[in-house]
Amino acid sequence: MTTLNELVAVGLDGSAESMAAAHWAAQEALLREVPLRLVHAEEWSSARDLAPVTSAEMHSGWAEALLRNAAVELHERHPGLSISPLSLDDRPAKALSAVAATADMLVLGSRRLGAIAGFVLGSVGLAVIHSTERPIVLVRAGDDVIAHPQEHPGDREMVVGVDIHQPCDALLAFAFEEASRRSCTLRALHSWPLPPLVGYGAAYDPRVHAQLEMSAKAGLDEMLEPWRERFPGVQVAARVLCGRAAWQLVEAGSDAELVIVGRRIRHSSVGTRIGPIAHAVLHHARAPVAVIAHP
Repeated sequence: MTTLNELVAVGLDGSAESMAAAHWAAQEALLREVPLRLVHAEEWSSARDLAPVTSAEMHSGWAEALLRNAAVELHERHPGLSISPLSLDDRPAKALSAVAATADMLVLGSRRLGAIAGFVLGSVGLAVIHSTERPIVLVRAGDDVIAHPQEHPGDREMVVGVDIHQPCDALLAFAFEEASRRSCTLRALHSWPLPPLVGYGAAYDPRVHAQLEMSAKAGLDEMLEPWRERFPGVQVAARVLCGRAAWQLVEAGSDAELVIVGRRIRHSSVGTRIGPIAHAVLHHARAPVAVIAHP
């Protein structure tokens, strides 16, 4: 059984995206008052069968320089932060999954497609999300993620997607704790679809729509009530919307500090399924996205 350490870990690969993730992770570590671990993973030793030993030594030296330079940059901005480097000779997905299993959170960079298209979830990120039950945060490159949360007080908010028909304790625990740390308004969203017959030309009855909306809102308020009592200092804005959940979350989180989505824990040897909503949000959100595994 793995032992959980109180720390935030971040994967570094030399890209601008991974450095943006490191800055975000540094802020998170400060808010949690835990150390930050910088992790680079690359299977350089396997190249020894095809290339001279010096090739592996060069890779190792490059990794050490990468971690050292990142630590210097982060120390300059956060002089009080405890930072430790970790270079692993292993497949990135396997190594990062192992690191995630022993950390409070793992933060990864993700390549941005454009101002609206969001970012690309690569095979490593997808494999890590699927293989660990710890919180994973995906961050794209951009100046907006480098600023400290306390440098821009005011109308900051986080968005969490809630399914009122499924248990969401792990998801809501993370969302409320994070909103409390960052002094953010927490916007809780639940999306409900129109009855299937509406799409086939059936008469639209606004009274039925209103009843469905009221029922969904009552269910969302009931689910949030114990968490509101546990975190009285967190301002909560609960809203139910009609439509596809993934796109509602992407739109609502366009200017959010963090978008939080859940994924069902599935123990399957086939593929790396994380659920259609989490998958879509990860590919299209502009804000950092936290993926929380729950039963």
